[in-house]
Amino acid sequence: MEKSIREECGVFAIYDPDGDCARSTYYGLYALQHRGQESCGIAVNNNRDITYYKSMGLVNDVFDNDTIEKLGGTMAVGHVRYSTTGESLRENAQPLVLRYVKGNIAIAHNGNLINKQELEDDLSKNGAIFQTTTDTEMIAYTIARHRLSCGSIEEAVADTVEHLIGAFSLVVMSPQKLIACRDPWGFKPLCMGRKGKAIVFSSETCALDTIGAEFVRDLEPGEIVVVKNGEIKIIDKYINTKPLSRCVFEYLYFARPDSILDGQPANESREIAGAILAEKFPADADVVIGVPDSGINAAMGFAKASGIPYGIGFVKNKYIGRSFIEPTQAMRENAVRIKLNVLKNTVYGKRVVMVDDSIVRGTTSKRIVALLRKFGATEVHVRSSAPPFISPCYFGIDVPSKDQLIATNRTVEEMCEMIGADSLAFLPLEDLARIMPKSVCGYCDGCFSGRYPIDTARYVKE
Repeated sequence: MEKSIREECGVFAIYDPDGDCARSTYYGLYALQHRGQESCGIAVNNNRDITYYKSMGLVNDVFDNDTIEKLGGTMAVGHVRYSTTGESLRENAQPLVLRYVKGNIAIAHNGNLINKQELEDDLSKNGAIFQTTTDTEMIAYTIARHRLSCGSIEEAVADTVEHLIGAFSLVVMSPQKLIACRDPWGFKPLCMGRKGKAIVFSSETCALDTIGAEFVRDLEPGEIVVVKNGEIKIIDKYINTKPLSRCVFEYLYFARPDSILDGQPANESREIAGAILAEKFPADADVVIGVPDSGINAAMGFAKASGIPYGIGFVKNKYIGRSFIEPTQAMRENAVRIKLNVLKNTVYGKRVVMVDDSIVRGTTSKRIVALLRKFGATEVHVRSSAPPFISPCYFGIDVPSKDQLIATNRTVEEMCEMIGADSLAFLPLEDLARIMPKSVCGYCDGCFSGRYPIDTARYVKE
């Protein structure tokens, strides 16, 4: 199967004086598993001693009950990861735990720094020796360096933010404090919740729901929240210092449908996208189906707006993870059928609208269209609830290079012919604002428009 668009990671952190924070973090990471399936880890604080456990694999494969009980903790930070910056190696798993002259810290990070190389060069000149290939290590070393000349760990984090360019939602744990920080552009989500005496931070609200915590609010872009002994302190010096640039793909694809982003459920954004497609690109059809999982909500929105019945068109094999064994070319050709199978009674003899969350290379779309025809669909009209991908992402989304994107130097008609559909349409770029919560006044659509909120030319080469 074609490599799908992937988020870099998800973070979770908790302070709870009653302890057993590792277990809460385990459940939180389980809820965030969709944000990263290569590696995961949990670092905990017990009587000012930071210990951790992390490895490659899914949350339920890496951790068992004995490991969770041994970790315990009155504070914890956790992480699930895909690799965009840094290779897929065990040493790149997070949280990173750093021991230095002022003590130790644990850090977990969601996002991508575009000035990683500058930071690395500067740190190397001052004697730093790197154990990973991640930008998270650059952040940790920069915090440690600033901590040597300032009065507190939160001051060191605040001083570090000045040097970071790009996307970073951070959780940092010292022996006495838990710190959450969101970059001034607000690329990646980060929210705060409460459960009794416990204070929780998470990439998404679905993780708060999983542990029974109440959502308090989203962190403001540029905000730093410090927790010490249950007391909260806010550092606001970076709020309103950069243009707000929420990642639009969080609303279209990444966030779990039940997560609330800036006051709006993610599934609502996707249903609006589907309704826009029905309004702008209608089709004479008998049934609307969605490609699991992210295409389903958009398909429901299309069906409701168009009046065409919605049907369950696919059964997804939920026991197949991100990758599986494909020993022969013949099996690779059948990879789509291993993961998705068509419900024949939904599509046989019918004109079908198939809604997917996005079209990247087009190879999977081509195979799914062929499957629908094999199972008796007389017409297949494909609708994408995202605009065409035309550019890379520099802020934590693993978009393939331009030469691998189906939309590069092709018209919609040419793409339609490539995937074998009767018609093809994408969500118009100018309509992205309609899917965003009303509270959001700025977003990043660089992977669709080629326009970025930060001048990337200085830092990266395409």
